[in-house]
Amino acid sequence: MISLLKNFINSFLSRAGSAIFFSTLLSRFFSFVGSIIVLRLLDNKELGIILFAYGIIQFMIPMGGFGLHQSLLRYGALLTNKKDKEKLFSYVLKNGIIGSLILITMVIIVGYFISFKFNKTFYYLSLLSVAILSNFLFELVKTQFRLQHKNTLYAKAEFFQSLLLIVLIFILTVYFNELGYVFALICSPLITAIAFMWKLKVKLYLKNDLSITSLNFWKFGFLGGLSNVITQLLFIIDIILIGELMNDSLMVTQYKYISIIPFSLLFLPRVFIAADFVSFTEKITDKKYVKNYIKSYKLFFSLVSVVIFTLGYLFRKSILMLFGEEYVKFSDSFLILIFGIIGIFIFRGIYGNLLSSIGKMTINYYIVLIATILNLISNYYLIPSYGLKGAAITTSSIMWLTGIASWVSFNFMYHKKYSVQ
Repeated sequence: MISLLKNFINSFLSRAGSAIFFSTLLSRFFSFVGSIIVLRLLDNKELGIILFAYGIIQFMIPMGGFGLHQSLLRYGALLTNKKDKEKLFSYVLKNGIIGSLILITMVIIVGYFISFKFNKTFYYLSLLSVAILSNFLFELVKTQFRLQHKNTLYAKAEFFQSLLLIVLIFILTVYFNELGYVFALICSPLITAIAFMWKLKVKLYLKNDLSITSLNFWKFGFLGGLSNVITQLLFIIDIILIGELMNDSLMVTQYKYISIIPFSLLFLPRVFIAADFVSFTEKITDKKYVKNYIKSYKLFFSLVSVVIFTLGYLFRKSILMLFGEEYVKFSDSFLILIFGIIGIFIFRGIYGNLLSSIGKMTINYYIVLIATILNLISNYYLIPSYGLKGAAITTSSIMWLTGIASWVSFNFMYHKKYSVQ
């Protein structure tokens, strides 16, 4: 067991995993600090409206560029020629920008005809919709770094964006209040994408002659983006429904802050996937490699889960005191969410990405779609009855259900496709 863990960690470190880990850790810390700054500087009810509007936009962000950066990651990993990789990047960049602008227009048009319960929701929604484009460009740059096996630059981009965000939040919020916070959310990924674009050293091509950019290429990206949209919705739907069902922007703010730390911990499996996805996609037909990777991953994150849950249980009240004494009463909801992320750690984090590696994005889509329907039904009954705890129970249960479903689906599909014993 020790040798298995040692090999897993050494392999991760050899792919600049430590750089990704520390940059992501610092990113989460800066995000946490930024959230506290905003909480202290802005009126909590007005902040709740911004968070409500941004919650809707966050749910749309993965569809930026129609999800083509998802296609770039998988199909780019299968290409061996540098020129072809550059052509594919150029193709995704051009069409992704167009797709993002179309989505922004759709959000504004649809939002105009919706009667929101909170005043100024449409105003903030329209402004924040630009984040769809800025985040697409940022994700595209990071994706290309991963394909080039330049994980150190990937880590630097992640760190720079998070540091820039907290600086912009402080400066712009002090001088421009709520509007400053909105512009900080929009500008930090855009500025980072522009700043790091030249480090890609990619030659851009106007024409595309790659056969790989077929309907399946677009379908994979679209379903990948849609799956991530729905996955985001699983985390955001609580905030949206709390706002709609309880009609209380203060409760929106309270739930947002008690869920910050549990949801931020999800960076751990993402760090390993960010470092390893291209590598295990290139070796996905190597049954022995895949089996050992899964075994090592699950062992590592099982141990991590035990540590995190124990610490969360022992220090839950002290942790919530960071946000204010009034948040301590939500310690049970906090612990329920901690339990939920363990399902992501052990199952969903690895098996969802392995499904993508073997090209079964459709399976991921159906898993999260069914989970969203269950989420809506459960929250509709539990939030009015149990408040924030009801939302936490639903989210935690869904995390485990999607994880187990991904585990079962991958084992079946991989066995079917590669005849795994």
